[in-house]
Amino acid sequence: MATTQRPMRADARRNYERLLAAARVAFAEQGTEASLEEIARAAGVGIGTLYRHFPTRRALLEAVLHDGLVTLDTQARELLGADSPQEALLEWTRHLMAHATVYRGLAATLMSSLNDPASELYGACQQTRAGGSALLAAAQRTGTVRDDVTGTDLMRLVNAVAWIGEHCGDDTAERLLGLVMDGLRAQ
Repeated sequence: MATTQRPMRADARRNYERLLAAARVAFAEQGTEASLEEIARAAGVGIGTLYRHFPTRRALLEAVLHDGLVTLDTQARELLGADSPQEALLEWTRHLMAHATVYRGLAATLMSSLNDPASELYGACQQTRAGGSALLAAAQRTGTVRDDVTGTDLMRLVNAVAWIGEHCGDDTAERLLGLVMDGLRAQ
């Protein structure tokens, strides 16, 4: 028997939204390892309220990232109709890299969640990988991208470049992304 989830009470909804807003600020300032206690305090709630809404750090992170992940999925679907599948793939990987660097530490978290079904971010990572895989397959069908590259390979490579970008700067990350994309070209 299916259960229906009751809508949140108004005060619970306000607490939820305040927690998300405080988390966005904390993650932007301190990275994904920001103190959950400080996030709760900044939201004006107790740590128990934070944990009622978000049982783990990754659950909070998934909620904070939700809109960006939906945007990545939408972009992938829109780019599938592009005249140049290889250019569409490059454009989408740039969007993915920008998303993975929105908070310090996020690229490493996303990479570790990609193959961890227990992670709250796993489903979102799989959906993002599916979008990237569809773009990759379209480019492979044209013969412009190597056929031995998988969607998981692509996600790992872009997140690795994003991680390097966190430590070495955007210019380095953009240059390395170009090198990665050149390496994906069919011979």
